[in-house]
Amino acid sequence: MSQTTRAFPSDFVWGAATAAYQVEGAATEDGRGESIWDRFSATPGKVVNGHTGAVACDTYHRYAEDIGLMRSLGIGAFRLSVAWPRILPEGRGRVNQAGLDFYDRLVDDLLANGLDPYVTLYHWDLPQVLEDRGGWPARETVEAFTEYTEVVVSRLGDRVRHWITQNEPWVASWLGYGLGVHAPGRKSDSDALAAGHHILVAHGRAAEVLRREAPASEVGIAIDLVPMYPFSDNEADVEAAHREDGFRNRWFLEPVLGRGYPEDMLERYAEILPTIEDGDMDTIAAPLDFLGINYYTRSVVRAGVGEVPAEGAEHTEMGWEVYPDGLYRLLVHLQTEYEPPELYITENGAAFADARENGRVPDSKRVSYLEGHLDAVEAAFAGGVPVRGYFLWSLLDNFEWAFGYSRRFGIVYVDFETLERVPKDSFTWYRDFIATQRAGRT
Repeated sequence: MSQTTRAFPSDFVWGAATAAYQVEGAATEDGRGESIWDRFSATPGKVVNGHTGAVACDTYHRYAEDIGLMRSLGIGAFRLSVAWPRILPEGRGRVNQAGLDFYDRLVDDLLANGLDPYVTLYHWDLPQVLEDRGGWPARETVEAFTEYTEVVVSRLGDRVRHWITQNEPWVASWLGYGLGVHAPGRKSDSDALAAGHHILVAHGRAAEVLRREAPASEVGIAIDLVPMYPFSDNEADVEAAHREDGFRNRWFLEPVLGRGYPEDMLERYAEILPTIEDGDMDTIAAPLDFLGINYYTRSVVRAGVGEVPAEGAEHTEMGWEVYPDGLYRLLVHLQTEYEPPELYITENGAAFADARENGRVPDSKRVSYLEGHLDAVEAAFAGGVPVRGYFLWSLLDNFEWAFGYSRRFGIVYVDFETLERVPKDSFTWYRDFIATQRAGRT
């Protein structure tokens, strides 16, 4: 992308993102209850090196420093999540005012520093007490989430203008309940399907609450999409990629956009489908102001084999192929096939093996990754796709779920012994990129 001309409109939203359990720490302070990730990460063998989010980046105490970094970066928006167990330690009922006070101060300080908060209500930290009563596969959790939403919006809804109800329903349901590699660690396809359905119903119910209690705000959901590419033009490979797309993408995307669950997937899951109550699909299809897209990579699918590596491709430390064109094609496909009202890139970034060298952190691979993906966003926008903003994942190196602190996604390096923050070269690049876009010239 040329840095000599403005590729994006002046009102394009430039941001960065984090999530509560990955950065906050203070896991037992000020009345916070236990989450499924507290329990899971404290269970031997579940997280690399036994790491937990008990301290993480200590953003709970250091958020003023992090806001200073955001101001230096020049972003205009910050995507954060609220920790459910910090608000309702028992999942329902008693409200922990100290938890609400924290987010109240955080939102005020963000706004005072020119940062628009994009608040995610659920980024995977289900209160453990709700998991003990059945978790997301239980219908009760939908009711609990609705109560939680009401509590949060009643405190923050007068200032927060953008809400994201759920983050990555596929990951929360399938990695948590189907494959067992995320909290709570269950391994049941039927539990995963029930969890996914209830997460989507909870999204719709939350949207109703937000529209009622904060009618001036905008409501969306963040869905992680992995485009499926057939290994060849062979019919079997094409069909295999389509099936995998149904499992990984269409099952969550289409009901949110009003199309219901895909027929081919309903047939595939026929024997283990959850109970779908009357009105559920209408609730899930609640009107959206925007659709959030989390994009990191694509997948190449071969019949009879499944995912296969792309030959000669560059990969991140997560083992994910670097494929910016996948983002461009995805955005064009979404616009052509579904015509969503507006799109945000709610997560995009890469993990590399970063290290401090003479006081700085060179990360040229991340710079290249970001440059390529922003080129893709610009090309899609120029072609008429209604992309309104971009949130880089992540502002800080943080607790990367089952990988603990062994994977670094941040544009700010965090020394997890001292909690010192060191902006990486990618931080400087993103700062200069944003400034150039706003100026419209070098």
